[in-house]
Amino acid sequence: MKLGSLFSDFVNLIYPNSCEVCGTLLSLRERVMCISCRYKLPRTGYWLQKGNPVEQIFWGRAPVANACALFFMGKGSPYRKLLHRLKYSNKPHIGVALGQLLGNELAKVDAYGDVDFIIPIPLHIKRERKRGYNQSEKIADGIAQSTGKPVRTDLVFRQLYNETQTKKTREERWSNVSGIFAVRPKAAELLAGKHVLLVDDVLTTGSTIEACITALLSAASCRISVATAAMAK
Repeated sequence: MKLGSLFSDFVNLIYPNSCEVCGTLLSLRERVMCISCRYKLPRTGYWLQKGNPVEQIFWGRAPVANACALFFMGKGSPYRKLLHRLKYSNKPHIGVALGQLLGNELAKVDAYGDVDFIIPIPLHIKRERKRGYNQSEKIADGIAQSTGKPVRTDLVFRQLYNETQTKKTREERWSNVSGIFAVRPKAAELLAGKHVLLVDDVLTTGSTIEACITALLSAASCRISVATAAMAK
């Protein structure tokens, strides 16, 4: 253990880690965010609130059992860096760390206690190959580490390659994702009667998640909850 600690000290000296939010050098016990930024993370607390604003986004659009986001991501917020670097700077560990924080909260709530599978919103294979990973899957991995629930990436897939949702209106977002997801042929039987937790990185209009819910419910009768790392304000 001592040799491992000395090696970590040496690596940190040569390649110092800094907080992804404020840039402060991290101690060996800190990951992704410094203690101060982690403490100031604008958490929503919505996992404790039925009928919260995340759930309301899906009212009249898609039936969800529960829905929440870990933190608010307002315009100009320094915490936007977390999601941007996760998606575009080849830093998958950010997703895992955020997922662990979210999973720690969900593990305390009975409503999420009977989740059978965690399903990250799929990326199209072309986009995943270009990025190197699916950022939502990394968040799901973190949630799994905190809750002990299994991640399944073999049940739903993105069958169409669509344009990015960035800068699209609500109507354009829905048109852009309609019909892009499909459930694999043998997954319907496995999903029947199960409680599924759908995981994504950022919730804006909810169009992408809604499209995935539609695909799942068209294939099997299951309960669906939603959890995202961030909620746009």
